[in-house]
Amino acid sequence: MDLGLKGKRALVLSSSRGLGRGIAEALAAEGADVLLTARTAERLDEAVAAINARGQGRAYAFVGSLKENVEAIYAAAQEHLGGVDILVANTGGPPAGTALTVQPEAWTPQFEAMVTPVFRLAGLVLPGMRQAGFGRILVVASSGVEQPIPNLVMSNALRASIAGWAKTLASEVAAEGVTVNMILPGRIETDRTGELDTANAKAQGKSREEIAEAARAAIPAKRYGRVQEFADVACFLASERASYVTGSMIRVDGGAVRSI
Repeated sequence: MDLGLKGKRALVLSSSRGLGRGIAEALAAEGADVLLTARTAERLDEAVAAINARGQGRAYAFVGSLKENVEAIYAAAQEHLGGVDILVANTGGPPAGTALTVQPEAWTPQFEAMVTPVFRLAGLVLPGMRQAGFGRILVVASSGVEQPIPNLVMSNALRASIAGWAKTLASEVAAEGVTVNMILPGRIETDRTGELDTANAKAQGKSREEIAEAARAAIPAKRYGRVQEFADVACFLASERASYVTGSMIRVDGGAVRSI
C-alpha cells in the first residue's frame, strides 16, 4: 500500500529514542522529511544520521526542551521543512507516583511541560494545515487514558486532559482535511518502560524482572510490544490513507486494556 507520505513534512517531538524515534524512522522510510527534537544532542544527532544514511526522507534536528522552545521548534520546522503536514506530539512522561503521594505543587510544572506545549504547537501548525487542506495531528499518549495505570497518576490525569482537547479539536477541523487522533501504547520495549518497571520494583520491594514477568503475563499477547509495531500504526494514522479516521484513540497494547 502506498501511504502517500513521500514528500510530506513531519515534526516529531521527543524523538531521539523510543517511540518518538521509531515513528520518525517509519515516516522517513516512507519518504517523509522529518524534524526530530530532544533535549540533548548526542542521541539526537545519532538518530538523524541513521535516518539520513538510509536515504529515503531527510531528517533534521532541533536540540532543546519542548517547554521553553515551542516557537523555536516551529521556526526550525519552517526553516528545514518549509512547513508541517504532520505533527507527532510525543512528550515523554512524568515521574511515577500515586494519587496519595504526589504533592499538589508537582502538578502545574508537569502540565506546563507535557500538555501546554502540545496545545501551543498545534495552534502554530494548524493554519498551514487548514490552508493546504491536509494535516495530521497525532498525539502519543498511554493506555492509562482508558484504563488508569497504578503508580502513574500524573500520566493518567494529564494525558486525559489532552484526550479531551484532541477530541474537541478533531470535530472542529475534520471538514478541512485535518485529522486529530491519539495512539495509546501499552507496554512497548523502550527505555521508558524499563524505567517504569524499575520504579514499580522499588515501590513493591521486588526485582525488575519479577515486575516485567508479571506485566507480560497480564497481557493477552504475553509479551511487550516492539517499537516498530507501534510506529507502523502511527505511520498509517499520519498517512493519506487514514483520511477518514479522526477523533479516535487507537490502542497498540497487545490486548492489555480489557474494556470494549
